[in-house]
Amino acid sequence: MSCDPFTPPEAQCIVGTYVQYAVNASSAEDFKSTLAFAQKNNIRLVIRNTGHDYLGKSTGAGALAIWTHHLKDIAVHDYVSDAYTGKAMTVGAGVQVREALVAADALGLVIVGGDSSSVGLAGGYSQGGGHGPLASTFGLGADQVLEWQVITASGQQLTASATTNEDLYWALSGGGGGTYGAVLSATVKAHPSVQVSVANLTFSNTDATSDAYYDTLSVFLGSLPNITDSGAVCIWLLTSDVFVIQSLTAPGLTAQELQSLLQPTLDKLEQEGIPYQYAANDFPTFLEGYHSMSAEPPATGGNIGGRLVPRSLLSSDSSIASLTDALQFIVTNGAVISGLSVNVNQAPSIPNSVNPAWRTAAFSAVVGSFWNETDFEQNLKDQQLIRNVLLPKLADLDPNGGAYLNEADFGQPNWQRVFYGNNYDRLLAIKKKYDPSGVFYGLTAVGSEAWQSQPDGRLCRV
Repeated sequence: MSCDPFTPPEAQCIVGTYVQYAVNASSAEDFKSTLAFAQKNNIRLVIRNTGHDYLGKSTGAGALAIWTHHLKDIAVHDYVSDAYTGKAMTVGAGVQVREALVAADALGLVIVGGDSSSVGLAGGYSQGGGHGPLASTFGLGADQVLEWQVITASGQQLTASATTNEDLYWALSGGGGGTYGAVLSATVKAHPSVQVSVANLTFSNTDATSDAYYDTLSVFLGSLPNITDSGAVCIWLLTSDVFVIQSLTAPGLTAQELQSLLQPTLDKLEQEGIPYQYAANDFPTFLEGYHSMSAEPPATGGNIGGRLVPRSLLSSDSSIASLTDALQFIVTNGAVISGLSVNVNQAPSIPNSVNPAWRTAAFSAVVGSFWNETDFEQNLKDQQLIRNVLLPKLADLDPNGGAYLNEADFGQPNWQRVFYGNNYDRLLAIKKKYDPSGVFYGLTAVGSEAWQSQPDGRLCRV
């Protein structure tokens, strides 16, 4: 509860959990000196670029931040290794997705980035997995990384790749950001530019019975494997009142071919007599199609939880019905569901630590409620509802499943298994090797169970 412009003038105005000071880190030496200063003075450390983070990893009471936002170098070059030969892009830790996309597009290339163009490419996005509109075609953000430049807690600058410091490379590529070291830059695959088609679809529950609305949802869910197997990614939103495909992006497909993937849903809407708005267009490059038919996702506050929904739940009418019932329960109890449907089941060219649940996922579901700017207690109640009542409806359908560690409940029970799967023990061993004193901390990051936040904000060893 820091100084909040939405509260009355007489309300408290304090720094709260925001960092006390931030170092404009513009070189490796800035990283090293900040790390040394924090350790010498026993000060909590935070790594931050844009602050796109739901779990508090980019803030910390009383902390000193390494602010990477001005590390904006971008270089495109040829890369040769046993795992990959082709164009690659090296980006500083402050480069954001749109900056990388624009630089790539100018050379007839494209890189994998998030749906939000302001996300930092080399930070928690790629380090935590990283989904986006091109994931079904090229893989997750973590699957793109060829090497990392890292400053360790001891101040060493290391290259981590498939052949150098392989364990650190493996951990950084999907095992979560801000815990193994401070990343200076990442080198990622740059793919040849691709033509895309993009579609939007909206229909409402106010124009139909609930049965028709949720029956249509079931048809849509059943069509997702065909959609994502084509290389497309579908980003959609479900409430009790409206269903929206914010963007269905299909690299290499025409708008007509894309419509055929949605035809079962469109036919069901016609059959039920549900009015809808549909549009699809072709674009010569991905960058031209990027957000051309949908708004840039806003950076907003919210109370959230997440779950990776496996393809197995879309394999039969009965399992689809059970999933639809769970989604209906969630939205009729006041939450919103944001879905991102992908197929990233192909193993990457270089093994990494991405949660194995991603490889069998049909979509990532984020269950959320809007942040209450003036009633903090209501936010606590909403988060408890998501954690204890709503999210378990999805977890019960896949008890051994997982969640995307970047878009999840900060209080997720058994988070080590849910966020990291069977990779956790190996990740923890790597964490202890490169950061034995626990300099790098983030809530639910690997090794964070060794620390506990005190009521006064101090971070203390358990």
